[in-house]
Amino acid sequence: MSNSLPPLPYSYDALEPYISAEIMTLHHTKHHQTYVNALNAAEAAYAKASTPKERIALQAALKFNGGGHINHSLFWKNLAPAADQGKGNGGQLQAGPLSDAINASFGSLENLQKEFNAATLGIQGSGWGWLGYNPSTKRLEITTTANQDPLLTLVPIIGVDIWEHAFYLQYKNVKPDYLNAIWHVINFQEAEQRLVEASN
Repeated sequence: MSNSLPPLPYSYDALEPYISAEIMTLHHTKHHQTYVNALNAAEAAYAKASTPKERIALQAALKFNGGGHINHSLFWKNLAPAADQGKGNGGQLQAGPLSDAINASFGSLENLQKEFNAATLGIQGSGWGWLGYNPSTKRLEITTTANQDPLLTLVPIIGVDIWEHAFYLQYKNVKPDYLNAIWHVINFQEAEQRLVEASN
């Protein structure tokens, strides 16, 4: 079965001023599309591979491009037009299961944001910052993954792309400004839905 680029649930300029239309257009139509194309090519090659050596040789391409597709598909839904711009519900955490879980694990949303940003800034090179749900402890945890590695150790609740293509055209090399800005367009309703599904 062929993978395809999912449509964005909003327009390319909907996340402005926090994420520019130029970044969103390039990120979605070029970068994510490239992961989809390369994943399809790797899967087709894997299906035709006749030896274990040929299949092993494709593992890196499957992991990198498959992770890129999984992560970005989640990332787009993770974002919403900003409430403080009168555009949508982005950045608004309402009282409910997610707010309760954040307070239980971090004390407040502000503490979560500080810890999340610090951990994500600690990534050397490219990768992803994650807020994940641990089914064993039933608590939220912050973690990171390198490159396009998908989050496998926790259930992803919120993921933030820290690859340069996600912010450089707007924020240059000032990652802290990008990370502070992105909280204005985080879709906490989507995150809460993921948490509820993961904890049931």
